[in-house]
Amino acid sequence: MRNNHFKHKKRFFRFVRLLRRLRPLELPVTHRHNHVELFHGGRQFFEALFAAIRYAEHTILLEYYLIHNDHIGAEFANELADAVQRGVEVRLIYDYIGCLDTPASYFKNLSKQGVKLLPFNVPSFKRGIYWFDKRDHRKMTIIDGTLAFLGGFNIGEEYAGCVTDKMSFRDLGFSIQGEAVWELETIFNETWSGERDEPSERAAERPRIHAKKSWNAAVNIISGGPRQRRSYIREAFQVNIASAAEEILIATPYFVPGPRIIRSLLRAVRRGVRVRLLLPARSDVPVMLLLGRSSYATLLRGGVEIFELEREILHAKVMLIDGERTVIGSANLDQRSFHRNYEINCLVDNTQFGGQIRALLLEEIDGSSPVELDVHERRGLLIRIMERVVRLFGWFL
Repeated sequence: MRNNHFKHKKRFFRFVRLLRRLRPLELPVTHRHNHVELFHGGRQFFEALFAAIRYAEHTILLEYYLIHNDHIGAEFANELADAVQRGVEVRLIYDYIGCLDTPASYFKNLSKQGVKLLPFNVPSFKRGIYWFDKRDHRKMTIIDGTLAFLGGFNIGEEYAGCVTDKMSFRDLGFSIQGEAVWELETIFNETWSGERDEPSERAAERPRIHAKKSWNAAVNIISGGPRQRRSYIREAFQVNIASAAEEILIATPYFVPGPRIIRSLLRAVRRGVRVRLLLPARSDVPVMLLLGRSSYATLLRGGVEIFELEREILHAKVMLIDGERTVIGSANLDQRSFHRNYEINCLVDNTQFGGQIRALLLEEIDGSSPVELDVHERRGLLIRIMERVVRLFGWFL
């Protein structure tokens, strides 16, 4: 990336002004002394996660959208049961709809082992059909209030790289040590209390963090949910896109950005920013491919570069701004993540972490197929009709 001090200084102050729009008054925003570690494959992520669970001494807090009853799910359950036997308090929030295919016996066994369970958004006719459209899409583990694991990984073999490439999910995860973990624990406790219709637990006093000199990653936590008056998740994407001076790299599996994000990307190109999107060529939700591709022509004409990953199913959710600021977590660039899911994203301002993300994304882009406007425009009439029909329901998908 080019090193232009004045351009970056001007962009920084613009970013700070825009970021103030996002600030929930009751929560801290910037945590400056953190260590952030990237896990670019499922095997690496789950090895680190399970090792951390084994060393837990006091509490393990977990919040996951999907947990499979397979080899990885069984190992996950065994690690949690062993932790309870050591005297560790283990609490798990899982999404009821996301885990609909997971047998009830899996969770009954966890409960018998002493794991405290909370199914999120259990069906209730008292709430009409509203309950069905709300999801807890977060993926988060917090160990002893000092170490957190986040990203796109659910609990299952396809995320851990235990299946063939055609069925494997290409994902990213990361861990945080430092000041930001306290806020993540607060968010977990609010969700736990809110779903149980109990008064919120009194926030624990912020622990003293003995940060190492090398812990220099600034982290902002962006928590999203349908109870918010506006979408902090979407605004975090918009603010960072607006602050870009040179380059935007985005990877997302479900691409339904809506007009605001599309306008933001096109404005960035007009400012001279190079914008590249890494999107899936195959999906576990095929209708989302049709919906996402219906926006391609507008973006391609505006100068946005689009690439489709073919060898695996893309599941990573990350945006990198100018090689140094990363938006990463559970949220997709779609309307569900913006408005109806409970999500957790992090803004990581660190050149070393950003450099790792950039190298990975560029490697994936180099191995992906570029989408050319003239080829895209030659897609069949039936496909165009299907795209138009699907777009009518885009907000609900």
